[in-house]
Amino acid sequence: MSDLPPRDPHDSFDEHAEPDENAENLEDAFEGIVAAETDRDPDLAVIEAGSRTLRTQGGTPQADVPARPEDPEVDRALREVETELATRWGETKLEPSVTRIAALMDVLGDPQRAYPSIHITGTNGKTSTARMVEALLGAFDLRTGRYTSPHVQSITERISLDGAPISAERFIETYDDIKPYVELVDSRQEYRLSFFEVLTGMAYAAFADAPVDVAVVEVGMGGSWDATNVIDGDVAVVTPIDLDHTDRLGGTTAEIAGEKAGIIKQDATVILAQQPVDAAQVLLKRAVEVDATVAREGLEFGVVARQVAVGGQVLTLRGLGGEYDQVYLPLHGAYQAHNAAVALAAVEAFFGVGSQRPEPLAVDTVRKAFAAVTSPGRLEVVRSSPTVVLDAAHNPAGARATAEAVGEAFDFSRLIGVVGASGDKDVRGLLEAFEPIFAEVVVTQNSSPRAMDADELATVAVEVFGEDRVQVEPRLPDALEAAITLAEEEGEFAGAGVLVAGSVITVGEARLLLGRA
Repeated sequence: MSDLPPRDPHDSFDEHAEPDENAENLEDAFEGIVAAETDRDPDLAVIEAGSRTLRTQGGTPQADVPARPEDPEVDRALREVETELATRWGETKLEPSVTRIAALMDVLGDPQRAYPSIHITGTNGKTSTARMVEALLGAFDLRTGRYTSPHVQSITERISLDGAPISAERFIETYDDIKPYVELVDSRQEYRLSFFEVLTGMAYAAFADAPVDVAVVEVGMGGSWDATNVIDGDVAVVTPIDLDHTDRLGGTTAEIAGEKAGIIKQDATVILAQQPVDAAQVLLKRAVEVDATVAREGLEFGVVARQVAVGGQVLTLRGLGGEYDQVYLPLHGAYQAHNAAVALAAVEAFFGVGSQRPEPLAVDTVRKAFAAVTSPGRLEVVRSSPTVVLDAAHNPAGARATAEAVGEAFDFSRLIGVVGASGDKDVRGLLEAFEPIFAEVVVTQNSSPRAMDADELATVAVEVFGEDRVQVEPRLPDALEAAITLAEEEGEFAGAGVLVAGSVITVGEARLLLGRA
């Protein structure tokens, strides 16, 4: 992250202290600030508190993970916006309806209709796919807006223009611009607009104001009643569907597909990743009902070949208009190759490849776009000696894909897991997916109120791993230290590593603690 205002001489960090003392002081400060900000959404509080207390460990910031504003006045104003947003329903409290967001769009003049859009739903891979779509569109000189969730570290990550998160100043201005209209809608509805609904309104307004040539929009949850679904996507993308949010979306992949099929609109083009048979049937039925054109992975497009390369993989992709070879993707795992195929087909469909125009996209431009793709918190290496990898896998399907990718991309002699999960997830399935690759697991919890208690998680972990392979460290800093210590027991050149997973919040906090912000 960027530099913050000069350190107060009474701050807990002592530049003359021993490293262990500094680490302890930083962790104490981290917890103190989180505890003090009890009036804010705890998810936001812990992430933003970390950005203040752990700055001294950081290096050069990454462009796609924004810093706290350097200007104290801007930082204060952003915190005020975050505090106001945190008074609204969080993203796990829902009243399944688009009534409120539609009312907001109406009073704003329907900004979501000012540009074409690519709408993305599915269970896993949505954010990575959205980032690839954005990179491809940008490489073809289109001005893009991207809306994704949740954020890894900063709330401003959710709204991007031209491939980068909007500035804190623009985020604040956008909120201030729509705030009177939000309050007007609040006064007329049974329930106030939620946190996610307000952010969605902000994104659509910011895209119209820019203006963008195309919006890339990731669904928050489901599809038909998701707040993002007030757009009519010219291209609807469905990444692989699996069991997640079953209390909200249904207990089978077919039921979940029924909700996600709601983003498929009249005469749209639908890009379908490989799906369970029952989910595919539901999605295809919806496409027929609205006269949408369908392209299916494995039939109309797909991955022809892939080869592991330094820092990622080299792909040959079959698109709607032909083959694209020698495509370097700096992300690990077969699932990211499939995400790339889906993203390419979505952009081809947007440009009319395979329908209005027979020729493929310029292969050199496609190569350039994919080579620049990043996806923070997705098999992201944040430390060496020992290697520490972060991955946001939080459900069994995501964990299985991650486990396979780790085995392929990293030659670990011994892998230690750090897992902090949400209580509303299938934690047993998550742990069972990781069990074959973890020599030992350190269970912990993040600072979200949704986090599963570390002792409860440990009970499940013992049943999966056995008592001798499970260590409990309720505090994430302690869990990271314990895992790194276990990895170092094999010696500097033994090739042991650490994988942190289980929740986007866990990964975001670990990223801060390990100095990547």
